[in-house]
Amino acid sequence: MSEQRRRNATRLGAAVGAAAGLALLSRSERVLDAVAPEFPRQRRWVVRVLGARMLVQHAVVLVRPEPAVVTAGAALDVLHAASMLPFLASARYGRAARVSGAVAFASAALAGAAARSQRR
Repeated sequence: MSEQRRRNATRLGAAVGAAAGLALLSRSERVLDAVAPEFPRQRRWVVRVLGARMLVQHAVVLVRPEPAVVTAGAALDVLHAASMLPFLASARYGRAARVSGAVAFASAALAGAAARSQRR
């Protein structure tokens, strides 16, 4: 695969991540209703903060899809996934933690693979 194709694939993944972040930021109620209806509404600010972080992170990758930037984003996603571990069994936060952690882990794995392929 050419370098340009790798960058375009990385940008596509970043665009999806930015769109997800925008959805969490601007439509937190709808996302919570669909994904984790038991999540306390008074804590929806947490969902918006996550959305803002995702939007900024993936926007940076869109602008600079270089291996070091992609790797830094993947590291943030790994930290986020790890931060969800204490909440996995929670009746109140468990579903949201499982979904959020799984998405972050998948994003980290895809970004890590993209960064490795760009280094070749």
